[in-house]
Amino acid sequence: MRKAERDRSRRALSQNFLHHPEAIRQIVRTARPGPDDLVVEAGAGRGVLTRALAEQCGQVLAYEIDPYLVPVLADACAPLGNVTCLAEDFLAARAPDRPFSVVGNIPWALTSGMVDWCLRAPRLTSATLLTQLEYARKRTGDYGRWSRLTVLTWPSFQWRLAGRVPRAAFRPVPRVDAGILRLDRRTTPLVASALLPAYQRLVERGFGGEGGSLYGSLRWHYPRARLDAACRASRLAVDTPVGYVWPEQWLALFRLLQPANRR
Repeated sequence: MRKAERDRSRRALSQNFLHHPEAIRQIVRTARPGPDDLVVEAGAGRGVLTRALAEQCGQVLAYEIDPYLVPVLADACAPLGNVTCLAEDFLAARAPDRPFSVVGNIPWALTSGMVDWCLRAPRLTSATLLTQLEYARKRTGDYGRWSRLTVLTWPSFQWRLAGRVPRAAFRPVPRVDAGILRLDRRTTPLVASALLPAYQRLVERGFGGEGGSLYGSLRWHYPRARLDAACRASRLAVDTPVGYVWPEQWLALFRLLQPANRR
């Protein structure tokens, strides 16, 4: 493939290759794979991160969709007995039926789809994803604001910004720095599974309503006195915009607004 064609392909696939050794070690430290663990790598590229993961875990399933990179990845991983290279689309892959984690320097244009795949996988224990720094900060409350997706999934997953990787650690160099987004499935969910649909309805009402604040959106759905008492107890000012409500306040509101026989 000629260089011009290869460059166009790289841009189409949203590829920025990690090359800095310390950044690779930082991701592996954050992922914390154990000697018996199964790791699924999304977007394995040339296998730089794959090899580092394989040194720490029991098995790596390395997905790479780019046909130009598949033989490069296979050659890099040939000496490793615990790596399976898969020339497949990670987003179309079936999740393993045993506990596993996902690690990846993922294509930034596909971040939302890859995060959704992780959240839907029943046996996923954690995900360590290198994303645009802006995405990781927005999803983890680093700006003091919380996204709908984070709040919706907070009872089941902890979201955190686990580190930053400078743009110079990539080739070609992207326009922005990267963030290490860490998702951990909670061992004990913060909301019982039977009550989770009700919690999600509360969140959807809050983010999808009118009134300029969470209180303004919820007042159409709950008795005024009960909503006032719940806001006071959870230390939520009535003029707080919905994005500035902490996940812990959402959980407190939910418990206080539930009928007594459903708590």
